[in-house]
Amino acid sequence: MCGIVAYKGKEQALPILIKGLKRLEYRGYDSAGVALYDNSVSDIKIYKKQGKVKELENLIDGKSPKSGVGIGHTRWATHGEPSDINAHPHRSHNGRLSLVHNGIIENYAAIKTELQKKGYTFESQTDTEVLASFIDYIITSEDCSLEEGVRLALTRVVGAYAIVVIAKDNPDTLIAARKGSPLVIGIKEDDGSFFLASDATPIVEYTKKVVYLKDEEMAVISGNQMTIKSLEDVEQTPQVHELDLNLEAIEKGGYEHFMLKEIFEQPNSIADCMRGRLKANEGKLVLGGIHEYANALTNAQRIVIVACGTSWHAGLVAEYIIEDFCRIPVEVEYASEFRYRNPIINEGDIVIAISQSGETADTLAALELAKSKGAIILGVVNAVGSSISRITHEGAYLHAGPEIGVASTKAFTAQLTVLIMMALRIAHRKGTITESKYHELLVELESIPAKIKKALDVNDQIKEISARFKDARNFIYLGRGYNFPVALEGALKLKEISYIHAEGYPAAEMKHGPIALIDEEMPVVFIATRDSSYEKVVSNIQEVKARKGKVIAIVTEGEETINQIADFVIEVPHTSEALMPLVSVIPLQLLSYHIAVMRGCNVDQPRNLAKSVTVE
Repeated sequence: MCGIVAYKGKEQALPILIKGLKRLEYRGYDSAGVALYDNSVSDIKIYKKQGKVKELENLIDGKSPKSGVGIGHTRWATHGEPSDINAHPHRSHNGRLSLVHNGIIENYAAIKTELQKKGYTFESQTDTEVLASFIDYIITSEDCSLEEGVRLALTRVVGAYAIVVIAKDNPDTLIAARKGSPLVIGIKEDDGSFFLASDATPIVEYTKKVVYLKDEEMAVISGNQMTIKSLEDVEQTPQVHELDLNLEAIEKGGYEHFMLKEIFEQPNSIADCMRGRLKANEGKLVLGGIHEYANALTNAQRIVIVACGTSWHAGLVAEYIIEDFCRIPVEVEYASEFRYRNPIINEGDIVIAISQSGETADTLAALELAKSKGAIILGVVNAVGSSISRITHEGAYLHAGPEIGVASTKAFTAQLTVLIMMALRIAHRKGTITESKYHELLVELESIPAKIKKALDVNDQIKEISARFKDARNFIYLGRGYNFPVALEGALKLKEISYIHAEGYPAAEMKHGPIALIDEEMPVVFIATRDSSYEKVVSNIQEVKARKGKVIAIVTEGEETINQIADFVIEVPHTSEALMPLVSVIPLQLLSYHIAVMRGCNVDQPRNLAKSVTVE
């Protein structure tokens, strides 16, 4: 979950590293550091500091050496609390090597014990410092090169990693490797420069040509040349990709926070998601990413969806849609639990993984298990070239653009859009939906961006509601049918960024426990749009009001009944019941955002969280 950035070239490395770390700070912001080769003393200078990248900048303040090679890191703590000492980069015990690392070395404790017996000492609590000294030990004991030392060490460690290594006695070389954690290499051909990072955001300013390092591959950058080898020491042919990313997409664009920008981007991000795939006036819906396995999907006896967090909520909506329209049984699993409960997977089962980053460690592990059992695995991801996109048989990209805010917003609605299109495509092929209903839903889906744009008009009203409830200690979110997963998502958003305890429930389940919490201080958010369960939800609202609860209701425009009983009513445009989660979630995203801002919380970088969870 940490962010890695590195540079080797003719420019000064430090400004490139600092700018890159700021762009990667959403991946972890406990501490940050850089290592730069100082030619004047033939040594590597390390600067690191607990806190944000700005704290690191203040620490350096013009003291760093001029250098064309360096590595940097912004941390989300796993082994060892956030501190200056535990911050990366880490040195080997003798200072020969410096290393940055994203991931977890699971057998680090055993390696550390063995190294301590040989006289090695350690300053930090991290597995990364152990790895640096382990590489150094192998170089010394095997009398081998830096490249061979890194390769041999990585064949002996257990866990996940993305690393970049620099050695003071070989400063013209950077060595990078990955397994389970992402690493991208940018190539600037006109001056022989190389840029390495955990994702493409620090690279796009300098070059559009990138190589996505694959699992168990190692890149050796020496001089102005790059060689890629497997850990078995077999040279690989790198595939150079052209980045489909603009610099403007990773800037705030005048918004106070990335999260607010990304909420307001949703009319465009959903339109981009559908572009080239949906032509409602022609009755066409094309998903090229699942073309080869379309028959398998149509004839599937069972679909399993694996995901985490917000993506899991998108999976729950997909369960309703697929079962409703396609008549195929669907199970939605937490990826973190899936592989640990000995699940029953049959050959030919369809397993769909949902992940914004495409690097979620738990989801990757679940897919590996499913693949080993003979399942057909499909991916729904946003990040091009990500691990999930590479190991799945087929899948669909979201095309939502980069999502920098840690709390997912536009990725959630883009996931829903892809999953809805997938369900409609299957249902149409299978004949479980009438032609007229199919065309009706295509037209309605195509209108969703305009309806979300209208839903965003409630922003000022939600500011006023947020001011009323910003000091609440608890929230309950309730919904039924398609809107039940939306209630879960609304509660998660509030928890993530405002640190207010919130829980989502099916509205009817309120009577089986949560109703005991209702009093005049308890805000209860109902997703109460007009659908097949509308009358039941109205009854649930009356039950809350009878106990003096404060009701905030998300309703369909033109609502008359709920207006008479709810304390606050937020209207959204009408749409099909199956598509309503795309619209009804918008006010909940805004509510969580404005409450968090009013509470003085760091909206884009909430405490203890990171955007991409690349460790289990």
